[in-house]
Amino acid sequence: MDFLPELVCILINAATQIEREKHFGAGHYERSPERHGHANGLRSKTVKTRLGEITFDVTQVRDGSFYPDAFEKGLRSERALTLTLAEMYVQGVSTRRVQRVIEQMCGTAISSSQVSRAAAQ
Repeated sequence: MDFLPELVCILINAATQIEREKHFGAGHYERSPERHGHANGLRSKTVKTRLGEITFDVTQVRDGSFYPDAFEKGLRSERALTLTLAEMYVQGVSTRRVQRVIEQMCGTAISSSQVSRAAAQ
């Protein structure tokens, strides 16, 4: 199952490229009167998932009008983790305890404000 993170990366990158082409109204390097906007290269985005850390390619747009639906700006972990944080908080688990649980599960520290933001979402 070591191939799964790479497979997920390939699928998400392909989906974001298709989404980018729909947003611009033209394909990669295609010139047409219907085209609106221009890409400005790719940027790497690393996301922590149940499969481990996966690095995706995110299209940069000159005017900032496009961001793939597969990602949320600023989000560095998958939605399931955020929902777990929120559920623990709603159930009355203290933010300090939530911080310790996430640190043990993911090997990364989060702040109490991040726990509160996850609960708000």
